[in-house]
Amino acid sequence: MKEPNLTDYARLYQHFDWQNERTQLAGLPDGKGLNIAHEAVDRHASGNLKNTVALRFIRKNGSTDDYTYGDLKTRTSKFANLLQSLGLEEGDRVFSLLGRVPDLYIAALGSLKFKAVFCPLFSVFGPEPIFQRLSKGDAKVLVTNTAFYEKKIKGLLDRLPALNYILLTDSPQHLDEKVLSLTKLMGEASGEFSIPPTDPEDPALLHFTSGTTGMPKGALHVHQAVLTHYSTGKYVLDFHEGDIFWCTADPGWVTGTSYGIIAPLVNGVTSIVDEEEFDGLRWYSILEKQKVNVWYTAPTAIRRLMRMEIVPKEKYDLSKLRLVLSVGEPLHAGAVIWGQKAFGVPVLDNWWQTETGGIMIANYSSMEVKPGSMGKPLPGIIAAIADVEGQEIKIYDQPGMQGHLVLKKGFPSLFRGYLHEEERYKKCFKGDWYITGDLAKKDADGYFWFIGRADDIIKTSGHMVGPFEVESTLMKHPAVAEAAVIGKPEPSIGELVKAFVVLKEGFEPTDGMQLELIGFARKTMGPAVAPKEITFIDSLPKTKSGKILRRLLKARELGLPEGDLSTLEKS
Repeated sequence: MKEPNLTDYARLYQHFDWQNERTQLAGLPDGKGLNIAHEAVDRHASGNLKNTVALRFIRKNGSTDDYTYGDLKTRTSKFANLLQSLGLEEGDRVFSLLGRVPDLYIAALGSLKFKAVFCPLFSVFGPEPIFQRLSKGDAKVLVTNTAFYEKKIKGLLDRLPALNYILLTDSPQHLDEKVLSLTKLMGEASGEFSIPPTDPEDPALLHFTSGTTGMPKGALHVHQAVLTHYSTGKYVLDFHEGDIFWCTADPGWVTGTSYGIIAPLVNGVTSIVDEEEFDGLRWYSILEKQKVNVWYTAPTAIRRLMRMEIVPKEKYDLSKLRLVLSVGEPLHAGAVIWGQKAFGVPVLDNWWQTETGGIMIANYSSMEVKPGSMGKPLPGIIAAIADVEGQEIKIYDQPGMQGHLVLKKGFPSLFRGYLHEEERYKKCFKGDWYITGDLAKKDADGYFWFIGRADDIIKTSGHMVGPFEVESTLMKHPAVAEAAVIGKPEPSIGELVKAFVVLKEGFEPTDGMQLELIGFARKTMGPAVAPKEITFIDSLPKTKSGKILRRLLKARELGLPEGDLSTLEKS
């Protein structure tokens, strides 16, 4: 077993310095700045890792395509030259609408190499969500395939006058002066490209995050964010030379870009990319066949695997797997413990947001895991629990106090703005602190515990109830596969706690089961905070990244507008 990169958390946290971390990266030659693509690709391709596999793509039929760091350097240089030949300028926005295929990853890194701003879109988006993002993001180039173009894009072109080019990955010839063959252009482009001087504050990535209503927000990140990608890869994902890493997230979600593309490449490991969607048996086979060492996935996938009721380490050779991590929704304690039984290691939860660009709070392989906890802040990150209602932030010093989770400004990957929404951006900050919008508490040992989104908190009979706490309790019952909790208006107590429950196979949604679960929760949590109503449903509405859409459940319960559903996972 390899020794973790982080062995003494307290010492590293005390002495950590982002400037020192910067010295671990190469920087552009001749002191010309810091560019993500150079750190992820070119510096490795010019050194000992030239012939090391950087990306291994697993096709739907199970076949594989390998791309070495040397291959990536050539192909991303071709894409950068292609953008130059089309007349793009630094800072222009390049979008992708693709599944997890090589062209997406080459376009992402090639755009960063050229100093365009790259924005990936979920391939499951329909025409309207695509239009919203292309329009708001001032897209100049879109990389997609013929099927998506015909079905989702063609009808939007009259409404997108700023979209200069559409590059089709599977068309051998140009269709017209605007719809071009990516294959043809790549064949004509040079494989040599000199990355221009890149200021660490130059814009690099644009990620849209859904709002509860109206248009999604576009969070803008800069090249300096690569420091967080590198550092979290080293200390949280614990990358070592020769590692095989698999992040199951789609690059349409920030995790799929930060940790499906950038972090593993910056750390020089081999990254697995599976083109297919979730399939439990396929996933276990990939872990075995590819000898995966570090696996980063989502709570929704963990919950699905738990429902299969098999012990994977007894049926598959997972001896190479030393680390399993999860992000998206908080992991209830049972899932962490299940990981120990299923894989031989616990599932390590971590917390961050689209706006933070990288992992902020985590459980580490070398530290005690408190099941259900978010963990401790990454070295270089100052996190606190605070009252944010006054003119100034009031930090809570006493352990166990519930409040807003806030992060001190100054870390490299904090977003630099919401595109075209300066006032909305300013409201996220108070003094030196970024207000995350999440509620949490910190215990006496410095571990953080998630309570819920501030706008999800239920006020009932004078109590402040976090949905996650109630959901975690319900999931301790042997009949419950998943649960989501909302506050339902009730004049006499403010709001009553209502739970939506998905039962495991073999259990029936009867009145008796309702009463049993309510009684179980009352006995465990007390009558004031236990759910007073339970509705059984077949599945919970979630985003593609695995977040439960409680606001959607509440809107449907109360007959309110459902808001932005562009990231809703199709069941």
